[in-house]
This record gives sequence, C-alpha cells and structure tokens, in this order.
Amino acid sequence: MFDTMTFTKILGGFCGAFLIFLLGNWAGESLYHTGGGEGGHGEAHADAYPIETGDDHGGEPVEEVDFATLLAAADIGKGERVFNKCRSCHSIEDGVNGTGPSLFGVVERDVASAAGFGFSGALDGIEGNWTPEALSAFLQSPKGFAPGTAMSFNGLPKETDRANIIAWLATLN
Repeated sequence: MFDTMTFTKILGGFCGAFLIFLLGNWAGESLYHTGGGEGGHGEAHADAYPIETGDDHGGEPVEEVDFATLLAAADIGKGERVFNKCRSCHSIEDGVNGTGPSLFGVVERDVASAAGFGFSGALDGIEGNWTPEALSAFLQSPKGFAPGTAMSFNGLPKETDRANIIAWLATLN
C-alpha cells in the first residue's frame, strides 16, 4: 500500500514545489529590488536620481485651526453618522450601558462617572470633566490619552470628525 516508490514520488513533489517557490522568489527579488550588493537592498539604482523638494513643503505653511473653531463650525448631522462607529459598544440612552458606558450627557460630565459602569483603572486616575478638548484627545487615540484603557477602538484621526461627533453628543445633554 505505501511502498518506497510512493514515498519517493511524494518527496520529489515537495522538493519540486519548493524549488519552484525559490526560483519565483529569486525572480521577484531581481525584478523589484534595485541596486547590487548583498541581496540588492539599500543601494540606489544607477538610473535613479534624487528629487529636490525643498524645506518649504509646497509653499505657504498650512494654517492650523484651533479645535474651538472646528467645534463652532461642526455639522451635527455628520456627527450622528460618525457615531455609527461607536454604536456597537455605546448607548445614547440615559443610564443604559453596553460594552462601553452610556454617552448620554458625556460632554462636561466627570471622567469615569457613568452610573453603573465599571471603568478600567486607566480612566479612574484621570481627574476633571470630559471637556470638548479632552474628548477630542481621547477620541483621537484612546490608548494614547489613557494608557491601559480597556477601550479597543483605534480612534478618529480626522479632527473634523471628532468635532462633529462631540457637537452631536453635546446636543444629548
């Protein structure tokens, strides 16, 4: 049933597949990596040349808008749509907690003070209220704002999204 010839065929099949894999890898390396040297890494190709971009980053400096200005111009409708990212864990009903605490009245509420919700130790040590600026910092990077928090959300990188959702949450107070 299982003789030496069958074993030899199976071993030969694996060796042949491995050889094809190695040859494909070698061909890919030679196609997509430039320069010589050990493995072709780190050296510039002979036909390559640097592109000078200057230090001005495209002309005039980008004007930074403070968060209060963004909050004043926030779109509440867009904030409600952005909240759909939060809806799986948070409720907006007063006193109804989910995986995360209820966000009803969260703007200007004390940090880690939602009734009936057990906060992680990371938020228990933070003093003060959830001001719009503090909420923005938390929503940008929850783990950066409160290292060790149990919140697994990666954050909202766009400042306008954070302003929109905070403006919408402020209407729930």
